[in-house]
Amino acid sequence: MQEYGADQIQILEGLEAVRKRPGMYIGSTSSKGLHHLVYEIVDNSVDEALAGACTHIQVYINPDNSITVADDGRGIPVGINHKSGLPAVQVVFTVLHAGGKFGGGGYKVSGGLHGVGASVVNALSEWLEVEVRRDGKIYKQRYERGKVMYPLKEIGDSEEHGTTVTFLPDKEMFEETVFDYNVVKQRLREMAFLTKGLRISLTDKRSDPEKTESFHYEGGIKEYVQYLNRSTTPLYESVIYCEGVRGDIQVEVAFQHNDEYNDNCYTFVNNINTPEGGTHLTGFRNAITKTFNDYGKNMKLLKENDPPLTGEDIREGMTSIVNIKIPEPQFEGQTKQKLGNSEARGAVESVVTEQLELFLEQNPSVAKIIIDKSLVSMHAREAARKARDLTRRKTALENMSLPGKLADCSDKDPKNCEIYIVEGDSAGGSAKEARDRKTQAILPLRGKILNVEKARLDRILGNKEIQAMITAFGTGIHDDFDISKLRYDKIIIMTDADVDGAHIDTLMLTFLYRFMPELIKQGHVYLAQPPLYRVERNNKYYYAYDDNQLNDIMVKLGRDNNNKVQRYKGLGEMDAEQLWDTTMDPEKRILKKVNMDDETASEVNLTFSTLMGDNVEPRREFIEERAQFVQNLDLV
Repeated sequence: MQEYGADQIQILEGLEAVRKRPGMYIGSTSSKGLHHLVYEIVDNSVDEALAGACTHIQVYINPDNSITVADDGRGIPVGINHKSGLPAVQVVFTVLHAGGKFGGGGYKVSGGLHGVGASVVNALSEWLEVEVRRDGKIYKQRYERGKVMYPLKEIGDSEEHGTTVTFLPDKEMFEETVFDYNVVKQRLREMAFLTKGLRISLTDKRSDPEKTESFHYEGGIKEYVQYLNRSTTPLYESVIYCEGVRGDIQVEVAFQHNDEYNDNCYTFVNNINTPEGGTHLTGFRNAITKTFNDYGKNMKLLKENDPPLTGEDIREGMTSIVNIKIPEPQFEGQTKQKLGNSEARGAVESVVTEQLELFLEQNPSVAKIIIDKSLVSMHAREAARKARDLTRRKTALENMSLPGKLADCSDKDPKNCEIYIVEGDSAGGSAKEARDRKTQAILPLRGKILNVEKARLDRILGNKEIQAMITAFGTGIHDDFDISKLRYDKIIIMTDADVDGAHIDTLMLTFLYRFMPELIKQGHVYLAQPPLYRVERNNKYYYAYDDNQLNDIMVKLGRDNNNKVQRYKGLGEMDAEQLWDTTMDPEKRILKKVNMDDETASEVNLTFSTLMGDNVEPRREFIEERAQFVQNLDLV
């Protein structure tokens, strides 16, 4: 037994706590946590914009992979904070839970980590420098791993105002320290949409020539909805926009219906993404459900005997943004995933109801389009309910024989089990023969599954291959989804290493993303990586998964006529032993885990809509932009 007395109670001074447990403050020390550092500093500048004091934020990814964030706000105060006896800017960067966001009048509303953002970034940086332009002077201070290197000093004069922060993430703290330009770009674009009129520029100084983009949207979230709908066909031209203030709460809502079938709603509080919704989302949904039903009855667009439209009916094909600003947000849980303020529900419901009623009265043709689509959705929903009933199971695989005949595994502990989704009877036969029968199940599918992006729910649930997967996985879908009933810890999509295989991968991922997104979010979905080449020399075999590996093997063996190189076109070319050795043996195989997170949800949704929807032009642009990165493309 270790001694446990009074002296074993540790007191972590200053920013030591952050360096000791960084995950408690930024979520993780992975790439996601690394990028979070940028957002925290940018959030401080955005708060200046929300206060009406900042119009332009410039972000630079420097050649040494440090980050610079410069704004034209008021500049962090440099006077002495009387409680600490230190310059205010030093307090902001060196003391946890210090800032102008706690009701002291500095900011009415604010985002970020509420007073720990700047100091946490400082603690997790090898070095950080802050430069303040304020009251005609320029001030500067430098920190290294959170420690002050010299007192705040005046270094010059300036008629400009604002704050510039440059920091280099600490390699001791992070698993990787290379910033991804596209990840930063997506977040900055979202911030610009949510703060209308604010310009945010991003420059990557690591590339030659430098890459620069600027985001500026006078239309704010109206333009955000148009951006998210750009790969679809809107059912009416204008974006419906509701804006108002109730008490201390500012409410902004924008939405527009398109010709697809998904409900894509993104909610924000003080520019913080709330992927689990909360009271503001409840208020929005209550408002549109009641308002459309009342209008439909009053205008005789709904028959007296018809049941009322559900919110699900009205939201089919709707892209919407709910964006509120509130002085004292209360979030459920540490991750700020869900808003809990009860007053937010009433504020959003009141603003949306009042302004939506006015819009529908002034735009009867748009109102009719939405209600007609909702009626079609209502009838399809009833058909879908019947189809869904076929896939519901008290226990998995009780009453349904699966197309392709699932070859299940014998182990009943889901944590030990995995299921391979394989296209075609030939590959399915080899996989069944190759597998470890105790832990590996095989579900062969016949042909390509339905593209769920282009089909309504009743048709999707009537598809035999989709029924088979839903039943085999055991979780149910949508509102019936229950992750605790998942029968396999790993769902592995195993397809040929060619264009058709990539298409099937995409169809499968579209289905999982639209109907069981938690399987992806919680890390249960994988793509198998079969080899591209087999090299035979003197009755010995070597496998290469890409051209670089093939080249390494050829160099090792020597380039001569004794090497026989086979380019695999499909899984069917492998016998069971080869398939096990290369693609299914847990000791040797390569699996790619499919990842997504809530911060990139809108971009992920847009990608699926672009690639799998009906609109050809955005897809062509998407492919042209990325054609330079394609490798191993089979054209025949």
